Amino acid sequence: MNILMMAVNDPAGTGIGFCRAVNRLGRHTCRMVTLETRYTHSWPKDLHVPDLDQDGLAELERLLKTSDVFHFHMTADEHLRLGPFSPKDYLPGKAIVHHEHGHHDFRSNPELFREKYRSLGRKSLLVSTPDLKRMMPEARWQPNLVHQDAPTLRPVKRVWTGPLRLAHSPTRKDLKNTDELLAVVGGLRAEGLGLELDLIDNVPHGECLERKGACHALFDHMQGYYGVSSLEGLSQGLAVVAGLDDWNLAHVAEFAGVPQAELPWLLAHDAQGLDLCLRALAADLDHCRAVGEASRRFVERSWSEAKVAGQLCDFWDTL
Repeated sequence: MNILMMAVNDPAGTGIGFCRAVNRLGRHTCRMVTLETRYTHSWPKDLHVPDLDQDGLAELERLLKTSDVFHFHMTADEHLRLGPFSPKDYLPGKAIVHHEHGHHDFRSNPELFREKYRSLGRKSLLVSTPDLKRMMPEARWQPNLVHQDAPTLRPVKRVWTGPLRLAHSPTRKDLKNTDELLAVVGGLRAEGLGLELDLIDNVPHGECLERKGACHALFDHMQGYYGVSSLEGLSQGLAVVAGLDDWNLAHVAEFAGVPQAELPWLLAHDAQGLDLCLRALAADLDHCRAVGEASRRFVERSWSEAKVAGQLCDFWDTL
C-alpha cells in the first residue's frame, strides 16, 4: 500500500523515522508531509510544504490522489491546509488513521478527540506511549522506534573512568523534570560527588545524539512513561534513568516479550529516587557500563526498528 503521513510539525522526528523505517522494511511505501518547523532540531524532512516548488507541489497532489492510507499525526486531520491542497478533497477510498503523540491539547481534553473520532466513525486510532491508552482506551499503542544501526545511535567507545557523565535533553523543561534533576545534581556536587551534567537544549538532533553518545548515562523524565530520548539512550548503550509507572512497565514488557525485571530502565519516580540512582551510578562505573550494555542488547533483541515498523505495517494491513 501507499501511505501518506501528514503532520503540522513532526513530533520528535517520529514521523520521518517511521516513514524511513517502513521504506527500509519494504512492505509498504510511505511518504511524510509537514507544514511547520519548530525548535532547532533539524529533523530530516520529506515533503515540507514551505520548501516545495511547483514540481514538489505536483508530487504532493499526486500522492494525495494515489495514496491508500492517510495517516495523520498529532491532532492533524483532513482539514489541514497543505499549500493549495486539503486532504478533505481526496478522502474517497482512503483509509484514515489518527496517531496521537501526547500533544497538550490532547492530554488536556482527550474526550474532545474521542468524541470527534466517534462522530466521524474513525476507528483506526494509534497512541505513541502506553499512558495515552488511559485517555483513549479504544486506541492501539504503537511504540516509537529508533534506527539502531545508524552510526549516531550505536554505542561508541567511552572512557569508563570518573566522573559520571549524565545527559539530559528536554524539549520542554517543564515537562521533563529538569528542575528536579538540577536540584539533585546540585546537591550531589555540593557533597563532592563526581558528576558532570550535559544539559542538551535547543540544538540540532545530530549534535544532540553526538553529545548523548559521549556520556555514560541519560536522564529522560519522571512523568510515568518514557520518551524518544529513552530509546535513543538505550540504543547508544547508556544507562537510562526514567520514572516509568506500573502501567507503562506492564505494556512495555508485553511488547518487548520479556519479564518486567529484565527491562533496562533504571527507575526513579521522585527526587529521592533520582538521588539514590545517580549516587549508585557515580559510585560504580563498571555497573553503569553493564547497565548500558544490557540497554543496547535490549534494543537489538526486543525493540529493533524492523520489529516496531513491522507492527505498524501489520496495523495498516488490517485497514
